[in-house]
Amino acid sequence: MLGWGTAFVVGLVIVAAIGWRIYGDGLQPGFFLPDDMNVVARGRVLYAENCAACHGADRRGEPDWQTAKSDGRMPAPPHDGSGHTWQHSDLALLEVVKFGPGVAAGRKDAASDMPAFGDRLSDEEIIAIYSFIKSRWTIDIRKRHDEANRKAGCWRAPDS
Repeated sequence: MLGWGTAFVVGLVIVAAIGWRIYGDGLQPGFFLPDDMNVVARGRVLYAENCAACHGADRRGEPDWQTAKSDGRMPAPPHDGSGHTWQHSDLALLEVVKFGPGVAAGRKDAASDMPAFGDRLSDEEIIAIYSFIKSRWTIDIRKRHDEANRKAGCWRAPDS
């Protein structure tokens, strides 16, 4: 049996698939809304409350973020254009925050200090956080992230 969070994500994918048949090329890649200033403003506050302590108020992550710490855990990566966040689809990023990096990657044993936030943040709040993050990327990085969404089949209807 699927949990409510998983069922919601599966529902989003189904809605996107149905939307593709209805809207065709009119669909927009991804679930994040970096051009919706209300969502971005909410995401800015949620990021400060839940993410900035590790990923930095400036979204630059921890120093030497690509090298494991002495305990084998990876430092928090940056969420600006210098990191790898933009290389992952919206759905993959939503799962990382909701379930934790190890579970999202299919490795429960993955060494990470990042907890799962699924019991603290709703899907809408996670989407707001990433909408804020994406709103700060350059146009080039945003386009590359849109392409990651296209490749993953991650879509939303226009004006959603």
